[in-house]
Amino acid sequence: MHGLLGKVLQYGLVLWVALSVNFLLPRAMPGSPLPYLVGEEVGTLAPERLDEIRARYGLDRSLGVQYLDYLGDVVRGDWGSSFQLGMPVAEAIRERLPWTLLLVGSSLLLSTVFGVVAGAIAAWRRGGRFDAASLAGAIVVDALPSFWIGMLAIAVFGVRFGWFPTFGATTPAGPSGGVAYLADVARHLALPVASLTAASLSGIYLVMRYSMLDVLGQDYVRSARAKGLSERRVLMHHAVRNALLPVSTLLFLNLGFLVGGATVIETVFAYPGVGTLLYQAVLSRDYPVLQGAFFVLTASVVLANALADAVYPLLDPRVRRSAT
Repeated sequence: MHGLLGKVLQYGLVLWVALSVNFLLPRAMPGSPLPYLVGEEVGTLAPERLDEIRARYGLDRSLGVQYLDYLGDVVRGDWGSSFQLGMPVAEAIRERLPWTLLLVGSSLLLSTVFGVVAGAIAAWRRGGRFDAASLAGAIVVDALPSFWIGMLAIAVFGVRFGWFPTFGATTPAGPSGGVAYLADVARHLALPVASLTAASLSGIYLVMRYSMLDVLGQDYVRSARAKGLSERRVLMHHAVRNALLPVSTLLFLNLGFLVGGATVIETVFAYPGVGTLLYQAVLSRDYPVLQGAFFVLTASVVLANALADAVYPLLDPRVRRSAT
């Protein structure tokens, strides 16, 4: 009970610190949201008019008062209205979030499957051609910026060969339902998913490979071989199952970080997710949207860590025994 209460307090403290940073960072940026609220003629407006605009959006209050109001609004679930879009922030995020979840979920599934399979095969055939080639490729790809991978995908598969669309989630004035709509969404999703998968694949591959190498050196694997079990059974029932434990933790952590990491990919492909909304809010100094989007990203990371803490003892009995 005390351990659970400690975890709750720990995550509550992390969330409070993150919320505070979310509030301070937008206001620490140079520039003011006024040009985006009233236009470039802001310099010609009378001081009384400027004071009226600041009061309307709560910009005339002290930073401390704004902070307390902000925390109260978060508790009530009221994130305010966007300066730029003129709509509630929660509604704007709700419209964009499904596209981000589709992108992140597809990428996480593909990177996990390919990373686990490739890492297991590389460790099983350590020192072979596949191990050397896949390890070198993973290290190279891991060093590449995600935006560069996305731009390369656009240049080659979008522009050079014309196989896939290079921006958006659907074709303007395209199909609005049925199989044709799903096919259109899948074609627009292909390049962003491939780019995000390539950017996150190497981490899962490397963790799986080194975890497999560690497991293959354990006594229970040598005992299984000594009993005359087939190599396939040793691989699937003894090596891979135990090597997946560190990967499961990384999977939950990636679930949180990929939501934020997708911002770069969404911006490169003009994909209408939370990342693109966040990028546009940065350009326009849209404080309410920045705070709401940062809160979603922060909450996803905290939730992913909490899920990892909760699930890992279920996967590894040794953790449960050490906790009792």
